[in-house]
This record gives sequence, structure tokens and C-alpha cells, in this order.
Amino acid sequence: MRKLLPSALACLLLASACGTSSGEGDGNRTLNVFAAASLSEAFGALEKRFEAQHEGVDVRLNLAGSSQLASQINEGAPADVFASANEKNMDKVVDAGGVDGRPETFATNELTIAVAPGNPKGIEGFADLAREDLTVVVCAAQVPCGSATEEVEQATGVTLAPASEEQDVKAVLNKVRLGEADAGLVYVTDVTSAGDKVESVEFPESEQAVNDYPIAALSAAGEPELAKQFRDLVLGEAGREELARVGFGTP
Repeated sequence: MRKLLPSALACLLLASACGTSSGEGDGNRTLNVFAAASLSEAFGALEKRFEAQHEGVDVRLNLAGSSQLASQINEGAPADVFASANEKNMDKVVDAGGVDGRPETFATNELTIAVAPGNPKGIEGFADLAREDLTVVVCAAQVPCGSATEEVEQATGVTLAPASEEQDVKAVLNKVRLGEADAGLVYVTDVTSAGDKVESVEFPESEQAVNDYPIAALSAAGEPELAKQFRDLVLGEAGREELARVGFGTP
């Protein structure tokens, strides 16, 4: 009986495809999408749509503050697509030569005040957030929702003294949901996605700090064609539909 060579025997025992790597011959591919935390719900839905249209493709969402995501990309983290909650953090990646083509704005968002259902503290507007009897949380300054908060403070002359500054908008929302804060500055879309777990107190000064959301395929993308297709999905009719569903505005 002829003996198998060690390499051939290993292939049989491990049932691995010699000469075929994962992500090539077997059709299994991964698309890494780095997206602002405020896009969780909309991009979660688009993830499912994209996977349904692309057999064997696994879309992996990395959801966090845009400043953190930009830093990860510039430090070499494997990423195919970047969707930022503001232009400033997208520009960091552009300036580092990390973008394929030019970023395109796909949505807008505004701040609102998240409070407990029924608004038990009687918060009526942005100026109320400076009250000493309130525990208020905001995003850190380097995060887009934190930068927007600073813009509103400058426009209104109202200076806040937050109990904490969080690294992404979902962390702010969770503190309000858990009763750890009386109020938090989040996006309109975050309150919409939270359903009846929080309530929104809108304030006209939010128009002073509207965030534009840009998206781009990345120059170091491991799946450049898929990256462009996902970008196009977000920019297209399906993307507009899912974004509008949770309250995003159109650019």
C-alpha cells in the first residue's frame, strides 16, 4: 500500500483545502465596516441586507466613537469602510492617505436631550441642563456628539458641568436608561431607536450643531470591491430607507 506524504496526510486529517485559503476559493469573505456608534441600528439592518445579497460574505461592524475608529484605522486596523459621525474624524483618515476616492455625506443628525420616561425632572430645554440638582452626562469633546455639545454651549452661552464624559453616544444613552443620569445629550436617532425606554426633550439650539455623516471605502481595504458596494448601498435607496427609519436627516 502506497504511503501518503506527510503534507497530503495533514490535509486529509485536518480537512483543510491545500492551496485554498479561507476567503478565496470557498467563497467566504469578511467585510470590516467601521461605523459611528449612532449608526448601530441603521447599519445593523444594512448589514443583513448586504449579506442577503452577497452569499458567503460576512459583514463585521465595528461600532464606536468616530475619533476612536479613525485612530484605529490610521494605526493599521483591518478596515474596508469607514462611516463617521462628522467630517473632522473622516478628515484624519483622508489626511493619512487612508481613503479610496472622496468621502460622501450620506446623512445628518442633531442633538436632543434624553430623559427618563415622563420627564420626571421637568427639563424643558438646553439651559436647564446647567441646574445643580441634575446629573447630566455628555460625550467626550473628541467624540462628534461631544464636539456638537460644545458648539451648542458656545452658541447659547450655557456652560455645562457634566457628571461624566463618555466615549460614545450609546454610553450616554445607557446611563440615562439605567437611571444613572437625569439627562444626557444624544442624537435624535438614539432616542428614536431606544423606543419607550427614554424620552426626548428637543431644543431649538441643536440646529447650531448639525452633524454631517461621511462614508468612504478605504485604500487599504482587503475587499475593495465589496467596500465600494457597501458604500453604494448606504448612499442608495436602501440606505436612505434604513437611515430615515431611525430618524436621520438627508444631506
